[in-house]
Amino acid sequence: MKHEMIRPGEGRLTHAPADHPPVPAAKIGVLIANLGTPDGYDYWSMRRYLNEFLSDKRVIDFPSWKWQPLLQLIILTKRPFTSGANYRSIWNEEKNESPLMTITRDQTDAIRTAVQEKYGDGVEVEFCMRYGNPSTKSVLRKMVAAGCERILFFPLYPQSAGATSATACDEFFRALMKEKFQPAARTVPAYFDHPLYVDALAQSVERAYAGLDHKPDVLVASYHGMPKRYLMEGDPYHCQCQKTSRLLRERLGWEKGSIDTTFQSVFGREEWLRPYTVEHVAELAKAGKKRIAVISPAFAADCIETLEEIQGEIREAFLHAGGESFTYIPCLNDDPAHVRALMAVIEDNLAGWAP
Repeated sequence: MKHEMIRPGEGRLTHAPADHPPVPAAKIGVLIANLGTPDGYDYWSMRRYLNEFLSDKRVIDFPSWKWQPLLQLIILTKRPFTSGANYRSIWNEEKNESPLMTITRDQTDAIRTAVQEKYGDGVEVEFCMRYGNPSTKSVLRKMVAAGCERILFFPLYPQSAGATSATACDEFFRALMKEKFQPAARTVPAYFDHPLYVDALAQSVERAYAGLDHKPDVLVASYHGMPKRYLMEGDPYHCQCQKTSRLLRERLGWEKGSIDTTFQSVFGREEWLRPYTVEHVAELAKAGKKRIAVISPAFAADCIETLEEIQGEIREAFLHAGGESFTYIPCLNDDPAHVRALMAVIEDNLAGWAP
């Protein structure tokens, strides 16, 4: 049977036989993806989440025969308790979810409003998580069922890395493999140098500094870390982080040396990208830099690494070493300038698809 072509929003097939299964109006989908979150901070919720996360070959690329016994018998026996306590300290008790879930939903709602204002109802916006819920597979299934014949997949990571944006895309394409009707797909590349993203970062720094009695001696741009080996194997993340810091400094009109680029969340024994944030802030304090501010340009939303690690362990390391004033500048979250930047990225990548 020959089917007529449907453009986004035009409606159902008009010449199908009576017994043809229902066909929804064709749409374009925008699927936003973030890292993920456990469903709760209890032991079993944490264990399920950590098992999925730490079993990802993009995250830990050791041979399974070597890594899985260590993970299953030792790490997942102990770590759910400590990680659960960390999540409990930042948990959104009112909504019974992690801050990352709350913020990602708010971001999606704001983007959906902007998309509908520009494109109407022919473009649908949803979000998913690489690990945990809502899963990439479940949200993609929902979007296909709703008629999304073209999907723009948007990993919400400004800088590209194998362990973040690449694994999110892997999961998206695995989900596509399960669909009988496979929509056309595009993926959004890294946007670390997009002028509106850099401007949104700069605005957040300017707002934070305007509320302080004294300007910090140093702004520390703390990015999530990764093994140095990944950089040597061709991962672009380190270079993109360095460029983000430079572009931010130039946008602020600051001199060279006024922003330090560091890396946090070191895991395991091998060497990771340096300098390590927790060590660097202590060195700054010992060198007489008593007032610092910390920003996290690699995170689109505040999460366990910013709300607990930076404001806990890293803050304590600075103060213990003699620091006096520690200012954390929140992630861009659902700030209007951030939403405008993300919307501009979406518009660029919908070119030729959406009217």
